[in-house]
Amino acid sequence: MNDLDNQWKTIYKIGAITTLIVLCGIVLDMVVGSITGADITALPQTAIDRFHQMKDNPWLGLYNLDLLNMVTQILFIPSMFAVYAAHRNVMQPMALLACVLFLFATTLFVTGNTALTMLDLSHRYFAAGPEEQRMLIAAAGEAMLAKGAHGTRGVFLGFALIPFANALMSAVMLRGKVFSRTTSWFGIIGNSLMVVYVILVTFVPGVETMAMAFAMPAGLLVMGWMGMFTIKLFKK
Repeated sequence: MNDLDNQWKTIYKIGAITTLIVLCGIVLDMVVGSITGADITALPQTAIDRFHQMKDNPWLGLYNLDLLNMVTQILFIPSMFAVYAAHRNVMQPMALLACVLFLFATTLFVTGNTALTMLDLSHRYFAAGPEEQRMLIAAAGEAMLAKGAHGTRGVFLGFALIPFANALMSAVMLRGKVFSRTTSWFGIIGNSLMVVYVILVTFVPGVETMAMAFAMPAGLLVMGWMGMFTIKLFKK
C-alpha cells in the first residue's frame, strides 16, 4: 500500500469520527428540543424578547438561533468529503458535484447564522443608556432575525440545500455501489423528507404539526444513513 492510499484511509477514519460526533450533536439537539417543546411558534418573536432570553439563559438563546446546528454542520464537512473520497474511482464527477453543493450550502448556512451576533447585540442592549440607543439596537436585532431566524425565508437556501446535497450524495452512493442499497435509500428518503419539512415551515404558515410529521421520520432515517456509512468508512 502506497502513501497516498494511507492518506485516503486516514480521510475515511476522520470522516467516520466526525460523523459520530455529529450524531451525538443531533441526539443532543433532539433532547433539548423535546425538553423545550420543539415548537417553532413558541420561540420569542421579537428581537427584544430574544435579548431577554439571551440574558436569562444564553445557551438556550443560542440554541434557538441554531448555534448547535451550525457547529454540527461544520463538523460534518470531513464526513461528506470522506464519502466523496470513497467514490473517487466510481461516480467521481457526480460525487464531486454533491460535495461542492454541500460545501456551498454549508457556507450559506454558517454565514447566515446570527446566533453570536444576537448575543453581542443583547449585551449591548442591556448596557445601553438612552432609550433611543436601545431602540436602534433592537432594530438591528430585528434585521438579524429576518436574516437568520429558524423557519424564515432568510435562511431557506442554506437549510434546504444541505439535505438536497445529502440526498444527491445518497443517489451517488446508490449508483456507485460502494455503500449498501439500504444505506443509500435511507439517505435519499430521509434527506428528501427533510427538504419537504424545510419548505413547509418556511412557506406554509400554520402547518408546524404537519411539518413535524415529515421531520421526525426524516431525522431518524438520516441518523440511520449516517450510522451505516460511518461503519463502512471505519472498515475501508
